[in-house]
Amino acid sequence: MKAMILNKYGADAVFESAELEKPQLKRGHVLVKIAASSVNTIDTMIRNMGKDLPLSPQTPALLGMDFAGTVEAVGEGAEGYAVGDEVYGCAGGLAELPGTLADYIVADSKLIALKPANLSMKEAAALPLVAITAFEGLTRAGVQKGQKVLVHGGSGGVGHVVIQLAKYFGAEVYATDSGEKRMTLIGNLGATAIDYKTETVENYVAKYTNGAGFDVVFDTVGGPNLINSFNAVALNGQISTTVSLCELDLTMAHFKGATLNVVFMLIPMLHNFKRELHGEILKNLAQIIESGNLKPVLDEEHFSLDEIGKAYARLESGQAIGKVVVEN
Repeated sequence: MKAMILNKYGADAVFESAELEKPQLKRGHVLVKIAASSVNTIDTMIRNMGKDLPLSPQTPALLGMDFAGTVEAVGEGAEGYAVGDEVYGCAGGLAELPGTLADYIVADSKLIALKPANLSMKEAAALPLVAITAFEGLTRAGVQKGQKVLVHGGSGGVGHVVIQLAKYFGAEVYATDSGEKRMTLIGNLGATAIDYKTETVENYVAKYTNGAGFDVVFDTVGGPNLINSFNAVALNGQISTTVSLCELDLTMAHFKGATLNVVFMLIPMLHNFKRELHGEILKNLAQIIESGNLKPVLDEEHFSLDEIGKAYARLESGQAIGKVVVEN
């Protein structure tokens, strides 16, 4: 099968076309002909940092985590799937799990679900990693109807899904970002857009919560921005973040009695730990999508598998709005 691989890591590493053996079917797995795969920030980190990240595969490396495609064979014990089923999931591209930048993947059936019927393959491939992350962060924060939710980075891959899911759960949603296109997207998704470059945390907390703070803050920016989340959250409020690889003063979080939920959705893949939960989340998401309450935003640039290097560059440029997807 055709695959795009890395023979070395680093910022100057180049994807090269290679012919690999078609992966062998295993118990509890399905063989999927991949139609599309999306690029996530963690993918670019693996390419650039290599073995400095303990989750990076050995070279030659086959990256790519998200995919959508058609089942071609079903292994013993992979219940609920049949040849011809259209599926989506996040099932490879790290550690010992071969990735999705290829014609085929043998995916653990616990990590996938039937593709939402009202999405294209390209749209479905954009969702698994970011949507599972958004769902986990919101449900762990116990988001409820009538709460006020603040999303940092509302137009990003995770952020634009958080907005839609929080609204689905009945919350009143606000989101920070900057730039006319990004602010417009946030508004179109049904949230109140806040320009973090022109409004201080104190200002928008006063304006939108009468100084009480937001019940839930979902921080997709993380790092030093977590201080802004501590300042924006309500007393005994909930903060979910996807980026906490940093050292921070937790004083403000302490005095507010805030709960910090760190979301690292790769744990089931890395440690073979409760993988079935991801499959269940994807099934729930499919129902939400088919009911018209969630739709991925795709970047305007289009890429084929041969152009995977350009797709990575597009994401790293910071110019992409929505998910960057490559089609086989």
